[in-house]
Amino acid sequence: MIGADTHDPHALESRLVSTGAERLALLGKHAEALMAGYTRDEVPLAALSEAALRKLLAARILWRPDEQGGVKLAPKVRELIAEMLADESRRHVNADVAETLELLRSLVQSYREARDLGEHWRQEQHLLRLRQEVDDLNGRFADAIDSLWQRLNSDFGFVSRLNDKIRENDRAQKQIVRLLDGLALIDFDELIELVGSDGALRKLLISQLQQQLSQHYTGLREVQRRLIELMARFRQQQSRSRLVAGMAAFLREHPGFVPGNYARRSEVPALVNRATPLTAAAAPALDRHLDVKVLTELLHRLPAPPHKPQTVTAAGPAEAQEASLVAARQQALKQDVERFYLTVIDHDGEALSALAYLRASDMAWTDEIWLFQVIAEFQGLPRGEQCAFRLHQEESQASPFNHLRLIHDVHLQLALPA
Repeated sequence: MIGADTHDPHALESRLVSTGAERLALLGKHAEALMAGYTRDEVPLAALSEAALRKLLAARILWRPDEQGGVKLAPKVRELIAEMLADESRRHVNADVAETLELLRSLVQSYREARDLGEHWRQEQHLLRLRQEVDDLNGRFADAIDSLWQRLNSDFGFVSRLNDKIRENDRAQKQIVRLLDGLALIDFDELIELVGSDGALRKLLISQLQQQLSQHYTGLREVQRRLIELMARFRQQQSRSRLVAGMAAFLREHPGFVPGNYARRSEVPALVNRATPLTAAAAPALDRHLDVKVLTELLHRLPAPPHKPQTVTAAGPAEAQEASLVAARQQALKQDVERFYLTVIDHDGEALSALAYLRASDMAWTDEIWLFQVIAEFQGLPRGEQCAFRLHQEESQASPFNHLRLIHDVHLQLALPA
């Protein structure tokens, strides 16, 4: 019976449910005593009976650090209460990604073994565990980011001293670095190789996880930007408050000090003289005879231009010499191709290679231009004259992934009547 109960999945599930219900009932029954232990250093034993204390210690809800000390809340229970109360000063977020990744690898291996053996119930259980672990991982990162926002809007935002502000900022920045290091441990190439072609695993560990991690990265960037913005704003306010505090201390030491009229002083201190200087607008008055002489002298004193003016020759008519050379080359190419066709006719049905003819004739045309002109000349013939020739192209495919056909040579022969 013991062996049967161990391997019975329904018995194992029912035992877990009953144990969990018992632990939750203990938490609810002794909630006041547990909350008193949360707010204080130790749990008050006067509110607990001997039987209740033994049950709480056995359930690992309470623990005793030493024999002489009192009973305290277990760290997990204290963290659970802090999480439910959103107590940011006591809540500790632990995003241990490496341990979770090891567990995910083990669960994936167990899932694949159950699938290969056809054990569908075990396969569903492992898939459920995988979903829960992925949700827990994302939940830890989301809680860490939420904790940072809570600290920004509470503790960090209302710290009045510069040193406290710097320490709080440094603590938040280090937590962001730890979270980013944890996110960097997730290697999707390894996960793709691990899950293989299984659709459920790929959807859970690749597509959904990647989308959720992208949201976590975005949230961390926003938190970091807000941290820098708040720190810069506080430094600006701190510099202004220091200036006011220094002026107040100076007035306390010199109660008879009266600020002078800086507007009537010839030498204004640099600290006060912060206004932008004005540039007076001026324009020459050509209708005043007194200014004509001054303007004439200024005009004569203008420096001469550094370069001499260049004479521009008249442009002559454009010559069509280059266009005529191109037309002559095209006409020569056409005549050489026509001689090739006449040679094909003289050979009485023997196929001639266009490139072989080009090299035997010792002409200066390139292979591409020569083949292009041979094919163009054939396509330019009337339909009746095209039937008198047979054009065969030696071609091949460019690559297995490219269906472009490359022409290497052209064979032309006279179509003899049957």
